Amino acid sequence: MGYRKRFYRNWQNPDGLVSFSVRCRETDLMVYAEKNLAEKALVLVRKYRSQIEATIKENPCFSTSLIPLEVKTPYRIITEMVDKSRLAGVGPMAGVAGAIAEFTGRELLEDTEGIIVENGGDVFIRSRKDRTVLVYAGEESPFRDRVRILLRGREEPFGVCTSSRTIGHSKSFGNTDAVVVVASSAVTADVFATAVGNRVKRPDDLEPAIEYVRSFPDISGLLIMIGDRMAVSGEIELV
Repeated sequence: MGYRKRFYRNWQNPDGLVSFSVRCRETDLMVYAEKNLAEKALVLVRKYRSQIEATIKENPCFSTSLIPLEVKTPYRIITEMVDKSRLAGVGPMAGVAGAIAEFTGRELLEDTEGIIVENGGDVFIRSRKDRTVLVYAGEESPFRDRVRILLRGREEPFGVCTSSRTIGHSKSFGNTDAVVVVASSAVTADVFATAVGNRVKRPDDLEPAIEYVRSFPDISGLLIMIGDRMAVSGEIELV
């Protein structure tokens, strides 16, 4: 999949952090930290990409499966993708963007207390300050760019990930304009954003989707947009 300009980055300006971008083939991160860590971030991205690519070379179905797989691996990032995708009932690559953001971000935390790693709508965050996330639902949605979520500052890092039928190149079998999941990790948020997006094909699916997510304690918040309907659950504060 070729590179697509990420226009929404023009809207991003986290207070108190320095921004820098990291690109390696299909991976395109925007990172915000207390200092420029671009050189280290690029080394990390290359490391984790090579581990994923090695796994795909040995297990070609890893890159295409839409259902959970059992994979023996020495790589922690692969174990995390496999384990979290099994919980969500999706293929392991449903968590790849969140995984690269998270594993890169966690190692960068050795050099910065606050960090935001954005990887195409999938975000790893560690911030003691409150942060606001804008949810872009597409030009055809009545919500468009009118909804924002307040993320309260916290000590532990967490993930905020988005899935959409209409935006981006990720595969979705549902009809949502946006599904946003807030979870204890970006990998968890990523795979469950896909899983919820797959489940919601019409507005009547909103309530069952919310009930489905409530059974997973690692998920703290959920927002779903479909047509002119929006559902919110958990620790989601709209501003």
